[in-house]
Amino acid sequence: MKKVLVSYFSRTGKTQQMAEYIAEGIRISGNEVELRKISDIKNEKELTGYDGFVFGAPTYHRAMPGPVETFLFLAQKAGLQGKVGGAFGSYTHSGDAPKMIFDTMEFVYKMNVVDLGSFNLLEHLVDTREGMKSCHDYGKAISEKLGA
Repeated sequence: MKKVLVSYFSRTGKTQQMAEYIAEGIRISGNEVELRKISDIKNEKELTGYDGFVFGAPTYHRAMPGPVETFLFLAQKAGLQGKVGGAFGSYTHSGDAPKMIFDTMEFVYKMNVVDLGSFNLLEHLVDTREGMKSCHDYGKAISEKLGA
């Protein structure tokens, strides 16, 4: 069994709901998940002991929220090279944040990112059956990348 950290920033609760669904998909696949708000992680040492990482953030004004950007600088110090990674988020009109996070994981951290790329979901779809299934599928894809 592998251990995955799903960490997120959420203002309206939609990205948090996505994080919970993605975590369920990882658990369904037989892996352990820890779900944490980005604001609860205070230093890079708190990012040790995981085989995979999934970071989530909504998109506001075509960008990721400031606390997420700060978190990514902290995560860069954690030595995540080669670890499995994925990124997700909710949006209403542009959906740029997950791709920025994903690109940081792939090109800056040199992580082994999920083949699906970043995952975006329109806010109004998060609470639907299709939204839940899409999040579960992303979690399962993380597990597949872990080899579990």
